[in-house]
Amino acid sequence: MARRLSVLVVAAGIAFGCAPLKPWEREVLARPDMAWDPDPLEAAHRSHIFFSKEAALAGGGAGGGGCGCN
Repeated sequence: MARRLSVLVVAAGIAFGCAPLKPWEREVLARPDMAWDPDPLEAAHRSHIFFSKEAALAGGGAGGGGCGCN
């Protein structure tokens, strides 16, 4: 019973969650500050700091890190 209810809730969310946008509404969503990384330089800097501290580069196999001296 709970599974059917959860499936129904998810289906309703999918069906009613998508709304058509008017062209003038897309302008608001396409603003640069609404991007995942609005500042590419800051995003690159954050990525470098994360890599230096965690020794974790997405898809990379580099070791070391922790001191930030690379």
